[in-house]
Order: sequence, then structure tokens, then C-alpha cells
Amino acid sequence: MKKIFLLSGAVVFLLCSCKKNLPEVGKTAAEKMANEWWVTLDQGGTQDALGIGHFKIATYNSSANDDSIWIDDFQNGWQVKFKAKADFSNLTFATSNAANEYYPITVNVTDGKILLNAGHSKSGNVVDSIHMQIEFSDDPGTIYEMNGGARTRFAEDDY
Repeated sequence: MKKIFLLSGAVVFLLCSCKKNLPEVGKTAAEKMANEWWVTLDQGGTQDALGIGHFKIATYNSSANDDSIWIDDFQNGWQVKFKAKADFSNLTFATSNAANEYYPITVNVTDGKILLNAGHSKSGNVVDSIHMQIEFSDDPGTIYEMNGGARTRFAEDDY
């Protein structure tokens, strides 16, 4: 009986000592602005001015986790990936002469903003929307509007 008591005590001790103390996972600065988006490049009141349709972009934090976000079209639109300064409390962003990572141009963005629950997906779901005025140095003086809605990851909402 003594052996059973000691054995059960050892088992309880071992089970209790296996508790892991995991660190708390932090959030990135860009958490509220990070997403994938279906957008079009519009110009002068014409939606999809380039005729390429909706394409996917992403906004995400920089590795420095600072006041910048990456804007990346995965080479599906104008073939741009650049950093913009973000105001995380107001969900706005802008940049001037940002270096493009895909080929040697610069990008200007004004009026960049994310509007919560202000858009609709392809199938009509309410989603956040994204808007920016964007100029590319290889098409100077032409201001495009990039407009779209958050990607829901439902197949019926993908373009």
C-alpha cells in the first residue's frame, strides 16, 4: 500500500512539473491594417482603367514592427512592393518616393486609408475597404486610385 501511495505521489509530481511556462505572444503594430485585399486600379472616374480586373494585394507589418507597412501586389498589378508610413490609430498611410522592390521605380501614395466595414465582397459580404491615390515614377503625373475590399477567403469572393 505504501508503494502505491508513493507511486501515485510521484506521478502527480511529474504531471504537475510538466507545466510549460510559455511566453505571451505579442501583436504586431500593423495588426489592424494587415490584410489581403481585392483591388482595381482606377483612373479619372474609370474603374479598372488598365483592364486587368481585380487583383490581390497585401498590407503587412515590416520586420522592424515600426510605423511602416508593406504594400505588395505580388506582381499581379503594377508589380510593386514598397513601404509606406502608417498611422495605426487612424488607419491611414502615405509615402513619397518609396523604392519599389520588384523593379527600379519609386511610388507615391496619398490619401491611403482603411475604412472599417465600408466595403462589400464579390458575393455581398460586408468587409473593410482600402483606398489610396498612387503614382508610379514610370508613369509620372498619372494619379491612379487603388480601391477595393478585404479578402474573405471564401471561394465565392475570390476573383
